[in-house]
Amino acid sequence: MKFLLALASTLLPTVVSPTSSFSFFGGDQKPLVNDELSVPGDNPLTFCANPTNYILTIEYVDLDPNPPQKGKNLIIKAKGNFTEEVDRDAYINLSVKYGLITLVNTRADLCDQMEAVDEECPLLGVREFTKEVSLPKEIPTGTFTVLADVYTEDDEEVTCLKAIAHF
Repeated sequence: MKFLLALASTLLPTVVSPTSSFSFFGGDQKPLVNDELSVPGDNPLTFCANPTNYILTIEYVDLDPNPPQKGKNLIIKAKGNFTEEVDRDAYINLSVKYGLITLVNTRADLCDQMEAVDEECPLLGVREFTKEVSLPKEIPTGTFTVLADVYTEDDEEVTCLKAIAHF
């Protein structure tokens, strides 16, 4: 279980962007992408919905390397602004699927997760962090889908991010 939670927490920011799809009609087709939902920075993350009403305004999330590679270190740099105070009892609903199989479906304390990047609650104003994580070389080949939906203790949406990682 510890391995799955570690995998989930590293996969959220380690998504691989979609590539061109096969075309029966001759030219390259690009996947439909809604730029309004793209998370700013060098990453393939998307918001679940229009982020204008989220408490966390993400300035950027940068991944190095992008796309992430199994067996390599991944450096995550992020900056955002909490427009309202987010305190203890805020939570993350986290779901990780490998293909159609659900590996993780859990609720985690947001403040406990922020301690992993040397931040502590309450969260308010501009926050910036850099985190290096080792991606295990044992990550199975396949497609992982990650959904992280974050709420305050009063069930106000802080942010919601989606990711698809191909290893």
